[in-house]
Parts: sequence; C-alpha cells; structure tokens
Amino acid sequence: MEYKDYYKVLGVDKKASQDEIKKAFRKLAIKYHPDKTQGDKEAEAMFKQVNEANEVLSDPEKRKQYDLLGENWNKYQHAGSQPGGNPFEGFNGFGGGGGSYHYEGDLNDFFAGAGGGGNSGSGFSDFFEAFFGGARGGAGSKKKGRGNSRLKGHDLETEMEISLEEAATGATRLIQLEDEKLRITSKPGAYDGQRLRIKGKGGRGSDSNSHGDLFVRIKVKPNYVFTRRGDDLYREQSIDLYTAILGGETIVDTLTGKIKLNVAPGTQPGKQLRAKGKGMPVYGTSNFGDLYVELKVKIPEQLNEEQKQLFEKLKSIS
Repeated sequence: MEYKDYYKVLGVDKKASQDEIKKAFRKLAIKYHPDKTQGDKEAEAMFKQVNEANEVLSDPEKRKQYDLLGENWNKYQHAGSQPGGNPFEGFNGFGGGGGSYHYEGDLNDFFAGAGGGGNSGSGFSDFFEAFFGGARGGAGSKKKGRGNSRLKGHDLETEMEISLEEAATGATRLIQLEDEKLRITSKPGAYDGQRLRIKGKGGRGSDSNSHGDLFVRIKVKPNYVFTRRGDDLYREQSIDLYTAILGGETIVDTLTGKIKLNVAPGTQPGKQLRAKGKGMPVYGTSNFGDLYVELKVKIPEQLNEEQKQLFEKLKSIS
C-alpha cells in the first residue's frame, strides 16, 4: 500500500497554517470538481485525493497523528484490532468523525452535488482507510468503513452588507440558495467580520442528511458621522466660539435620536464629552457602549465693526 503525502497533494509545506491549508484545498477543489471537469477520470481522481488530504490536514487531531507516524505508518498496523485495522487505536484523544470537508467560499462556487459528486464508495483510498477507517465504527470496531461513511458536504460562505444603523438595531436579508430562499437576521450589536452559521445549508454531501453549513459574514458599511471602536461610538461636533468661551449647550445626533450635552466655560478645541449608554448595543446582552463627542470650535470668519472693537477691547484687557 502506497504512502500518501497529503501535504504534497495540496501543494503546501508541512508547517503550513490551517488557513493556508484551507486556501489550497479551496483552489484545488474548484479546479478538479467533477461538475467542471465532466468525465475527466484523472481530474476525478485528483478531486478524491484533494478531499482526502483535506479531511486529514484540516482536522488538527488527525493531522497530529498523521504527522506522528508519517512514512513509518505501516510499522504500526499491528496496533489495530486486526491486520489492516486502524493503526491509531489506543492513542488518547483521537476520535474519528464522519468524513467532513471543510470549505469556505463565495456562493458562486456552489456546486450541485458538492462533496461527493462523481465519487464511488467512500471516496477514500486504502491508505486513508488503514489510518482512519476503523475510527468511524468506534474503538475496536471490525468495520473498515468503506462504503459506509457519510461524507459531509462543503461549508459555504457569503457576505451580508449592512449599515451601522442596521448593525445597531438588527437587520434582515433574503439570500437565494439554489431553489431556496433563506431569511438571514442579524442581532443588535452585530460587528464587521462577524460570521453567522446556518447549519445544514451548505453544499450537498453523500446523502440528503449530510449537508455542510452556510456561513454568512457580516460587512458593516463605513459611516460618515460615527466611528465605531468596539461597542463605543465616536463623532465630532462643532460649537461656536462664544459657547466654548462662555459655556452652554449643544444638541448632538446619536443613532437613537438627539441629545443635549452641556459645554463648560473655557472649553478647549478637541475636548471630549461622554454620553453614557449612547453607543452600540453589546452583542447578545442588554448593555450599550458609550458615545464620545469631540468638540470642534468654529472661529467666526467675518466680524462687523462692533464685534472687532469688542475683540480689540478684550485683547487690550487681557
């Protein structure tokens, strides 16, 4: 039985990060997918190898055991319950899940039949079965798992763009997925880069009960008034020279309406005022961040004669 170099299959270094493995798998899965290579047996074989390599290397526990034994894997076959059994039985912490392919991509990369199209049997090689086949039947199982494994479909990812106001109040979008429309709702306090998981709405697997998941990444559009830092909001507010010198009030727009803030006499440009609880909702809680208002003092551009004389008088007094 030939040793399978899964790193070579994916074209990555043995020290590759999980993100690098994910990207390499995505690129090759799209390249060799049966729906794009229609009848090309070599491409179909490569698709199976790529899926198999990703099955191992995308799972930290499987990858650890694979790296541990490496090319000497066949020396440990006696560790199984029978010749050709699982060489990993007896290793603490190793559990075999059903074969799942980890994939993130745009919905444009969605393939009918993804995760098993064109594959026969389990889609895994004898080498893979010798490593992991027995684990699918449980410790000590005499089943090799060939033909019995359920292959989970690819996970998919799309983007949901919302405004800052919608991030604060919650938003709903309809997403067309094949012949199904999904209503996606974000909670108040959603943030840029957040991923929502819709279980079982990804690519099809080997049967109708083994779909992957759909991940919806939140993208919050820039706001030209407010800047968000965590759950706090920041904005600028102009006040006139007289309010800055003598003190007074200023009316500030927030995401939930107008509020009145007091300005102390002698306020300097750049002074920050804090409006407690007027920031973003803290996701998943009933709490709110704060709003910080930086004051900008507006200097009069034109003065009449009387105003000039008064400023001259102030200058002489000072």
